[in-house]
Amino acid sequence: MTGALLIAGTTSDAGKSTVTAAICRRLKRRGVSVAPFKAQNMALNSTVTPGGAEIGRAQAMQAAACGIEPEAAMNPILIKPSGVAKSQVLVMGRPFADATARSYQELKAHLREPVLQAFADLRSRFDVVVCEGAGSPAEINLRKDDLANMGLARAANLPVLLVGDIDRGGVFGALFGTVALLEPEDQALIAGFLINKFRGDPAILAPGLDQLRELTGRPALGVLPWLDGRLIDAEDSLGVRDAPGGTLDVAVIRLRWMSNFTDVDALAAEPGVSVRYTRSPADVERADLVVLPGTKATVEDLRRLRDDGLDRALQERRGPILGVCGGYQMLGTEIEDAVESGAGRVDGLGLLPVTTVFERAKRLSRSTGVATVAGREVPASGYEIRHGRVTRHGATALIAGGEGCVAGDVIGTSWHGVLEGDELRRALLSWVAERRGRDWTPGTRAFADVREAQLDRLADWLGEHVDEAALLELIERGAPAGLGVLPPGGVPCSV
Repeated sequence: MTGALLIAGTTSDAGKSTVTAAICRRLKRRGVSVAPFKAQNMALNSTVTPGGAEIGRAQAMQAAACGIEPEAAMNPILIKPSGVAKSQVLVMGRPFADATARSYQELKAHLREPVLQAFADLRSRFDVVVCEGAGSPAEINLRKDDLANMGLARAANLPVLLVGDIDRGGVFGALFGTVALLEPEDQALIAGFLINKFRGDPAILAPGLDQLRELTGRPALGVLPWLDGRLIDAEDSLGVRDAPGGTLDVAVIRLRWMSNFTDVDALAAEPGVSVRYTRSPADVERADLVVLPGTKATVEDLRRLRDDGLDRALQERRGPILGVCGGYQMLGTEIEDAVESGAGRVDGLGLLPVTTVFERAKRLSRSTGVATVAGREVPASGYEIRHGRVTRHGATALIAGGEGCVAGDVIGTSWHGVLEGDELRRALLSWVAERRGRDWTPGTRAFADVREAQLDRLADWLGEHVDEAALLELIERGAPAGLGVLPPGGVPCSV
């Protein structure tokens, strides 16, 4: 089979990323050559491809669902908020510009060509491309020069499946209203609906689904039940869930500009480990391990830590602390930043003997090495996404060659994804258990297997609750002709 499809949503966190991954894995099981695509992604959760490009983490997860390596073409535009009114814009995995919300709208017309080129490239190499929209297509204030939703659908003549989050309430109004706000040419591509995150008996929804079809002329292809458990590789912090219960208690400090929070997914996958996000000084005091994660606004998040008293909680804590990337930089003695915040010299928390200087060139790389954790040498691997250059002034390196720092109970590293290494993760948690006097037994299941099992679970979930024959027909044949136009039918605007 050949074709393409766009998964749009009535809101952010409606489940677009999850549905896209599930469709990709279903197609892979059928032997279809398939790739994911998200034209424009606003996310702080990113990764580095084997080619050295930075893309959204969700697209890397979707690539894994397809059984292929991630690449820049799968997410040609990545927007990373770096403050209240500014963002870094990356094009094909490389920094392109710093922009405000308003100035980005002026940039969009220039980004259309690389988006369509990337999509065409994937279409030439794969039988099917499953596209994920961004936000909602009903954000009509942003419709002009749209790159991610109906602008892409119109340019490539893509059928669109609209996902609604019933857990938020008002799903029928959201689905109907989204279509009705679109101009007729856009409406012609909205071919069907999916209800997501349903809890209860789907028979209760049947009358509403029938009426929705009568009102819109478009079918609901399925009702997807709520997925219990923690979702690995969530698209953004809206999808972050605590993983309660366990012998070891891990507290992750929830930063305002938190990035790459999926670094702790592997901890939550270990038996007997609970992971929760917090801004409570009391939680910092009593947790077995505190993780200070990455951030796209290191100096700003450090200021907020001080405003909330979390700096004192960390400095007075007697127990293991792990800082990753921006969190590692905060744990040092000094940050010199003329790039990200423009704040110049700022005092760090003083828990590690390291200093950080921000440079304009962004470091994007995958790395491997050997780490020493509690006297035990273990393999280490990860990826780097940073402007900060860290210099160690004493203590010991975490990884042979000088990466990272270990000083007493405090550990820092610039490598994201390092906890996905099974030996390193278990050595770290065993050390935490020993330091805290906990009786904890490491798991035996590889984290890579946990991730694969979750992708298979998503495929099973979709296959059980969606009309797969109708879905495949939509991919191959596109949106059916003659779909009705709902009033008011939007306001015509440039595609």
